[in-house]
Amino acid sequence: MAQKPKRKALGRGLSALLGDAAAEVNKQPTGTVAVGEVESPSRTGQIRLPIDRIRANPAQPRRTFREEDLAELAASLKAHGVIQPILVRPDPKAEDMYQLVAGERRWRAAQLAEVHELPAVIRELDDREMLELAIIENVQRVDLDPIEEAEGYSQLVDAFGYTQAELSEVIGKSRPYLTNAMRLLTLPERVRDLVQMGKLTAGHARALVNAPAPINLAEKAVAEGLTVRQVEALAKRDPLKEYEAASAKASGKPEKDADTRMLEGDLTAAIKMRVRIEHGGEGSGEVRIRYKSLEQLDDLCRKLAE
Repeated sequence: MAQKPKRKALGRGLSALLGDAAAEVNKQPTGTVAVGEVESPSRTGQIRLPIDRIRANPAQPRRTFREEDLAELAASLKAHGVIQPILVRPDPKAEDMYQLVAGERRWRAAQLAEVHELPAVIRELDDREMLELAIIENVQRVDLDPIEEAEGYSQLVDAFGYTQAELSEVIGKSRPYLTNAMRLLTLPERVRDLVQMGKLTAGHARALVNAPAPINLAEKAVAEGLTVRQVEALAKRDPLKEYEAASAKASGKPEKDADTRMLEGDLTAAIKMRVRIEHGGEGSGEVRIRYKSLEQLDDLCRKLAE
């Protein structure tokens, strides 16, 4: 059987890649390559690109760009110019055009500041590498909110077939971290919105994942300014959990081991629905999947039928 090619770890971030490109350019006797000197879209190095030859990253994990932040950055660009280059790749669908990999805030602010050219590093990247690098750079700069970060990881899993172990190696985050991050996508849309608006932290959101009424508890947490610990305590007051705990205690069943809890978390993150595993005797048992809407049930049926 052919061995599966090992994915290249990119956890060192874009700062290293930008440094590599700068080193390459410094080896050139003429210094920075002017845009007119680019022989073909496949050539790599640092150049100055006209802004109208740059297009946004279609897989940009960051969805929200605050207008006030862009205005501040635009004022800085007017005063000092663009110091750090953006990272681009040749646009696979348009000759002599480039797609942003990282630096979209600078690109947007440059348009506000009426800057016509940007320093840029060109790299030959496929779609997977482009998304990886965009996520890594945003996460390292803490530019993504928890939901955007989770959606980025989920996109890598769904679109490029990553396992969580492979994703952990590439992104440079632990497997439990990735599992907990992607579990946020199982929350109702209203709760995710509160997280993206900054009214709930990632800690609050994680506490709400297994809550029996996450929307009601989320609204209560916002209205009353509850701490994460307070939300965790309220989330544990699940009648079903209390009944199961009492039943387990009465029957003398041992508590779930760490491996079982980890597997529950992995499955919950994978199908975006709460999964519970109950072991029986002689290796038997059952898996319970909790759906919150008919749409989730339809989605589950479709996945099981594939």
